[in-house]
Amino acid sequence: MGEKVEAGSYDLSDRQLYRIKHQQCLDALGRMLDERRFDRPKNLLGLEIELNLTGPDGTPRMMNAEVLERIASRDFQTELGMFNLEVNIAPHRLGGRVLDQLAEELRTGLSYAHRKAAEVDAGIVMIGILPTLSRADLVSANLSDDDRYALLNDQMVAARGEHFALDIEGVERLRCSSASIAPEAACTSVQLHLQVTPGKFADVWNAAEAIAAAQVAVGANAPFLFGRELWRESRPPLFLQSTDTRPPELQAQGVRPRSWFGERWITSAYDLFEENLRYFPALIPLCEDEDPQRVLDEGGVPRLAELTLLNGTVYRWNRPVYGIADGVPHLRVENRVLPAGPTVTDVIANAAFYYGLVRALAEETRPVWTRLPFEVAARNFDTACRYGIDARLEWPRRGRHGGLAEVAAVDLVRDELLPLAAAGLDAWGVEPADRDLYLGVIDERCRRRVNGASWQAATYHRALERGLEREAALAATTRRYSALMHAGEPVHTWPVGLPEPALRV
Repeated sequence: MGEKVEAGSYDLSDRQLYRIKHQQCLDALGRMLDERRFDRPKNLLGLEIELNLTGPDGTPRMMNAEVLERIASRDFQTELGMFNLEVNIAPHRLGGRVLDQLAEELRTGLSYAHRKAAEVDAGIVMIGILPTLSRADLVSANLSDDDRYALLNDQMVAARGEHFALDIEGVERLRCSSASIAPEAACTSVQLHLQVTPGKFADVWNAAEAIAAAQVAVGANAPFLFGRELWRESRPPLFLQSTDTRPPELQAQGVRPRSWFGERWITSAYDLFEENLRYFPALIPLCEDEDPQRVLDEGGVPRLAELTLLNGTVYRWNRPVYGIADGVPHLRVENRVLPAGPTVTDVIANAAFYYGLVRALAEETRPVWTRLPFEVAARNFDTACRYGIDARLEWPRRGRHGGLAEVAAVDLVRDELLPLAAAGLDAWGVEPADRDLYLGVIDERCRRRVNGASWQAATYHRALERGLEREAALAATTRRYSALMHAGEPVHTWPVGLPEPALRV
């Protein structure tokens, strides 16, 4: 994003020019789609994971710059908060033993990062929201020292014109406000990328939207925020509210939030980029000199900088991505639904479930999105975030009579979605041993009704019953979680509760 620009330094002409340039980018994208200029299918996947830094006591450590200096690898990057890191796994081709390969690379990278963090008395934790975060931790002073984060914060604060209000009611209720977007940093997630052809993009995106609720139900891992037990997956409401540039009046008018599930099934990737221009004003109206139509006329590949910049500030749970690799443009679906953790095995199991399921559903002759109203898919997502592994979802009935039925998420996954995911992984050419191992983890979570969120909540309540105060119980739960995470066995095998030494801390 270049040099830091202070909030309010953009004038009317900047925003008008940006809108014109964005429209030019959108027109160029439409032309590229019409002229079939995109890369051929390569069955490529990508994986990014946001991480937390904690001290031995389980509380956050604001020292990502020091840890990154010791890691000294381009695979690890800064993230929004000083207690955050992000690890990026290089793209892999779907097929063979790819799942085990991803698991091994991730274990190696995280183990190395954890050792380097230990040199400054810190450690790596994969978790949706760190239970020990306090409101004092999530302030603008603890944003990472990077111009892009300061600029984004300045522009979002200016756009809202008042404090960001957080009001989440779950098991307990949290009500507070923030003068910055820093609470967003609490949300640490897994992003699953899938490169697709333009012709398959809409089917894959629609499939990803349809299964988002099932992903969250089996993968929820964020039940706590600021000492309160909220939703089983509290990231979505927190992300929505901590980035909500709409004051209450615009919310009442139905203006779309920047963190967005969407509101309709699509027919092309173009639909999503066009919605961005139609619904979302630019936060950072920086323009480049590129004329995308001229670049196309000359046989080149345009960067579409304005289009990608705006797209990066619209936080869809399934986001379209325009990219260029080796001089060739491509499209990706970026799935942002899942929280980080609990273990590498759990992360890869979640990925196997997603990649298999979207492949199978995208190729159905009667797609699920023709039988599932979009508003029901959105409602399912909300329900899954609230109740996690215990959610009940609406899903199309099988058979000629059709209609919707309410079903326990665990039954839907075991009876219908896991067989589809297995078929999808077979279609990708994934080895049966990998398929069975990682989908078996999802099956066991459903059979035992255990995921990261349910384990955290159960262990926390067990600690309270044993006499620990709230803050101590959350810290002890976090330390126990971290120890089991690094041991590596999947979360459905973890014993609930704290060992005696932890109870005495």
